[in-house]
Amino acid sequence: MIASTRRPRPAGPATALAATLTLALTLGAAACAPGSSAPPAASSPPGAAPSSAAPVRTDAAALGNVTLTVWDQEVRGGQAAQMKQLNAAFEAKYPNIKLNRVSRSFDDLNTTLRLALSGNEPPDVVEANNGRSSMGAFVKAGQLRPLDAYAEAYGWKTRYPEPVLRYSRYSADGKLFGEGNLYGLPQVGEVVGLFYNSAKLTKLGLRPPKTWAEFEAALAKAKAAGEVPMQLGNLDKWPAIHVFGTVQSRGVAADQIGTLAFGRKGASWNTPENTKAAEQLAGWATKGYFNEGFNGQGYDPAWQAFGKGQGVFMIAGTWLLADLQKALGDDLGFMLPPGASADAAPVATGGTGLPFAVTAKSPNPDAAAAYIDFITNADAMKVLTTTGNLPVADTAAQSVPAGPQQDVFAAFGTVTAKNGLVPYLDYATPTFADTLGAALQDLLAGKATPPEFLATLEKDYKAFAESNG
Repeated sequence: MIASTRRPRPAGPATALAATLTLALTLGAAACAPGSSAPPAASSPPGAAPSSAAPVRTDAAALGNVTLTVWDQEVRGGQAAQMKQLNAAFEAKYPNIKLNRVSRSFDDLNTTLRLALSGNEPPDVVEANNGRSSMGAFVKAGQLRPLDAYAEAYGWKTRYPEPVLRYSRYSADGKLFGEGNLYGLPQVGEVVGLFYNSAKLTKLGLRPPKTWAEFEAALAKAKAAGEVPMQLGNLDKWPAIHVFGTVQSRGVAADQIGTLAFGRKGASWNTPENTKAAEQLAGWATKGYFNEGFNGQGYDPAWQAFGKGQGVFMIAGTWLLADLQKALGDDLGFMLPPGASADAAPVATGGTGLPFAVTAKSPNPDAAAAYIDFITNADAMKVLTTTGNLPVADTAAQSVPAGPQQDVFAAFGTVTAKNGLVPYLDYATPTFADTLGAALQDLLAGKATPPEFLATLEKDYKAFAESNG
């Protein structure tokens, strides 16, 4: 997923994120477009990349009158604000291009996009989840256009380091993730960490935990005091993936997580370390550390409840920053998940947000690419910052005030500088998001033991890793 980036310091976000993603990857309705020079590529067979050899045009003002249909999942406060502002600026600069924006929630977009791409008039630009079940499947079916020619023309390879671009790369048959053609460009970076309510911590006589043991002790104290220790909405299944990934990365080596998450051979879910992680997560549910009815509560109601003061902690991604800061103000804090010791190397789930891609049947590829370039350029990164988002490029160049946003930027800078980002677990196989999400619901509900939970994951992972070569 979540599916999710922030910024700061050290070697500069681009260099730091490059190093981080290198580690993770080593582990492993359309209208006419007068003037568009690239063909629709509607005849591409499944598994074959649409041709990107035709000359591309980067002068969007010279493309004639075009209507671009754009599907995105930027529906929450800060996400919606940046998209509205950037779309208005794009149409002001290029009055010949009209944007027909269709905004859907992450889950709705995942549900409807597959059907839309298989139709005769799919959107021109779509946000497609990087994972194998979404972008990988669309590439395999020949439904997305490779963007390498546009990357050369617009200088995207200079704007983003290769390890960032690799999160949107697939071989033309969709088999290899992290190499091959470029099929999209993200706006934001993401890191999953601990949001906390500082006022509640103070009331409990606590400070932000410096170790994992202190974090668990804080959960226990919050429960004893009648507080909701941790807010979770797992109705949609995927939110618990981020929680489990956080627990798992406290004891499982980063390279092993990378191998598992990218569906490579050479790792196993059936290990003592993964068993311990599953036991700890199940134990939290048994002890009542989550809100009542969490498996039946939606993701949005969960973070909204946290924003209203219901919960001391929430394990979630940086994409919630703008909305939670609006709700909690200076009472909101964010930190990386603590390690076994205060000086432990940081490790956290993260990567890039959903990339914007061009559909293979779009008759407007030049205008679509110009739009993607516009919403990811240096000026766009400033807009993302001012609307409370975490730009994936030019992160260190941004200026942010002290408080929750600076917490997020500092956390992202730290984890990227020290090569601590590990990939989202649902990347592993085309079916792993469903497999892991359902298995976590059963684990948290006490319907599956930790060994049974891991056996379910191992079956899906092994079958894919062996068949995928």
